[in-house]
Amino acid sequence: MAKVARAFRVRIRGTVQGVGFRAWTLRQAEALGVSGWVRNEADGSVTVLVAGPEDAVAAMIERLREGPRAARVSDLKTEHADPEEAPPAFRITG
Repeated sequence: MAKVARAFRVRIRGTVQGVGFRAWTLRQAEALGVSGWVRNEADGSVTVLVAGPEDAVAAMIERLREGPRAARVSDLKTEHADPEEAPPAFRITG
């Protein structure tokens, strides 16, 4: 993977649990070559840490705005994160 340039923590709300969102996110991340993780939250949202080259991170965030076919994203918030927090490969953590 190229040198990490950007990292964001993304919180996605809506119908995003029980619709394959985490597995879909993993596939999208692998296709774009970004690192990080995805996990379900107790409040029904999904959190994603995405890190990598700026253009790939931006593309990943745009894909997260749509989500998989069965998902309904009602809100997406991003905040800058430390690229060092991202594991070397993208993974599902919870």
